[in-house]
Amino acid sequence: MGILGDSLDKAVANTFTRPIPKSAQAQMRFLVRREKGTTAVARLLGVTQRTVERYVAGTLKRPRRQLAARLEEEVRKRWQPRVRERARKRAATSGGIVIETRARFGFAAAPGSTDDARIRLVTQHLPPAYAARLLDAKAAGADEEQLRGIAAEGLQEVYFKNHGRRAQGLQVEFTDIDYVEFDI
Repeated sequence: MGILGDSLDKAVANTFTRPIPKSAQAQMRFLVRREKGTTAVARLLGVTQRTVERYVAGTLKRPRRQLAARLEEEVRKRWQPRVRERARKRAATSGGIVIETRARFGFAAAPGSTDDARIRLVTQHLPPAYAARLLDAKAAGADEEQLRGIAAEGLQEVYFKNHGRRAQGLQVEFTDIDYVEFDI
């Protein structure tokens, strides 16, 4: 996806209570159980049904690098859905989300009060309303630009405007993201 989408996925994945299966055989078995058959898993991974059956039986043990990456990604997407959903609900209703980023922030404000864009390191807790918007947008398939807009709005209101107590009319531009990490 993009840097923000991947970071949101990683934050949700960090809420897992058990690690994902390590071996290719265990990962294939999990997918076969989850997808209810080897044909669906073969289509999902872009391999033959017989290849899936061989991994499940244990005759094939070490997948090619590309298949191993796809396999792990598909398992990670489907691993512990109830735990993931509980973490999303908690973030959206009571806990909020913490964003840590190093990016270029610029401002558009009243004439004479603008600030040139510069790289800043910001770590800020965003309230549940912004966490809900971010997670809902990610679940709805929002692109990177939309996620960045929601994050920029949250940082603008909470960090730069201090919940509306200062800098009225300030508009924050959130660009040149070096890194971003979310924590639920």
